[in-house]
Amino acid sequence: MIRKARAAWRGNGRDGSGDLSTDSGVLANTPYSFKTRFESEKGTNPEELLAAAHAGCFTMALAFRLQQAGYAPAELNTEAAITLEQDKQGFRVSLSALTLRACAPNLDQDTFARLAQDAEKNCPVSRVLRAEITLDAKLV
Repeated sequence: MIRKARAAWRGNGRDGSGDLSTDSGVLANTPYSFKTRFESEKGTNPEELLAAAHAGCFTMALAFRLQQAGYAPAELNTEAAITLEQDKQGFRVSLSALTLRACAPNLDQDTFARLAQDAEKNCPVSRVLRAEITLDAKLV
């Protein structure tokens, strides 16, 4: 399975702007810019999208872990907080902090913590944050 998203950017870094689109159409020419990333202008930014992806992926992975272990959660709520920091090379994502609150009848805290740790370690987005990245760049 391959999922795709596209980014277009016009202009320089600070004064330019761009848009993001996904094959599903959930994002369709969604604006992003310096101001949506570093200020509070309406639009999205890569860190917000990464946070949504990590929260969604982890929560679904945990739901599967719980199901496989014989538990039926009533509700799982996860917030992912992505930290973007400046270092000597520029900016980097230094942390994805997951905060999970769950309602799962008949489940003890130790089992829950073990299953949650496994879900975090093995969800595809957690794994991609530790993955090798390839780049094919051509000037056209």
